[in-house]
Amino acid sequence: MAPLNSPDLPHSGFIQLYRRDDDAIRAELTAGLLAEQPATSPKFLYDALGSKLFEAICELPEYYPTRTEKAIFDARLHDIAKSTGRGSTLIDLGAGNCAKAAQLFPYLQPLQYVPVDISVGFLKDAVESLRQRFPQIRMTGIGMDFSSTMELPPVVRREKRLFFYPGSSIGNFSPIEAATLLGRIREACQSDGSLLIGVDMIKDKDILTAAYDDALGVTASFNLNLLLHLNTLIGTDFHVRDWRHVGCFNESASRIEMHLEARSDVTVRWPGGVRRFAEGERIHTESSYKYTRQGFLQLLERAGFAAAQTWTDERGWFLVCHARVA
Repeated sequence: MAPLNSPDLPHSGFIQLYRRDDDAIRAELTAGLLAEQPATSPKFLYDALGSKLFEAICELPEYYPTRTEKAIFDARLHDIAKSTGRGSTLIDLGAGNCAKAAQLFPYLQPLQYVPVDISVGFLKDAVESLRQRFPQIRMTGIGMDFSSTMELPPVVRREKRLFFYPGSSIGNFSPIEAATLLGRIREACQSDGSLLIGVDMIKDKDILTAAYDDALGVTASFNLNLLLHLNTLIGTDFHVRDWRHVGCFNESASRIEMHLEARSDVTVRWPGGVRRFAEGERIHTESSYKYTRQGFLQLLERAGFAAAQTWTDERGWFLVCHARVA
């Protein structure tokens, strides 16, 4: 691999690895809509409008994860930087607008910043803005679905990789899926890498439910927008007015669930498929698993991480964890 300051490597750029496979998307969504328990992957929530709506959700008073995680970073950044060290290859998974990583730059002083996201247009705009603010940091944005692969292009430094996965996005995966994803990250870390991750903790169910069913209805709009995205992706004829948003906490599974519930009997058609939904029938659109500190550390250990350091807020609502490869 060329050295970091090689003229063969661009100082900044964007690499598009994700290519939308319309046939695969159609097959996946059709299978989900026709399943006994209809469901779609949460990744389909994030079209251009969905990404902007999620940014709005993060500003809501009920949605504590973003501000609680930020408060932990604000209070403990020196300790976190001491744990992670400086001069890393900072790989930001699900980077979005890159704001969370940007607050770390003065402390971690990464040699290279690699934001990764499937929402390509959104990420390109964010990287372009960010590299103007931090011209001294080599930046390479990557359009990639990291939920299915963690193979990074050669332009990404192999030395001292620090994977950054904030926002408790790990909760969108079941514990088995999360262990698989963490295992891929562990492998991509090489021998001297590490992981800095945010994890939402188990707490009072009323607090959890309110965070996913806010009074203004922004989360409802975010969830209902999925129907419009499906209409675009596979030609379904969903009408938003036929559905309502449902957010609830499944205590037995330790997870928040988001559903779209039919307000009355409704038939949805699309090229090659049709499904009748009875009144009250639901489409499961997202899960967000919540953890105890010990439970998550055990998950990390099974994935091949060790020597974890953790920080939390005073209420114990959220956990930030830095773990090195075992």
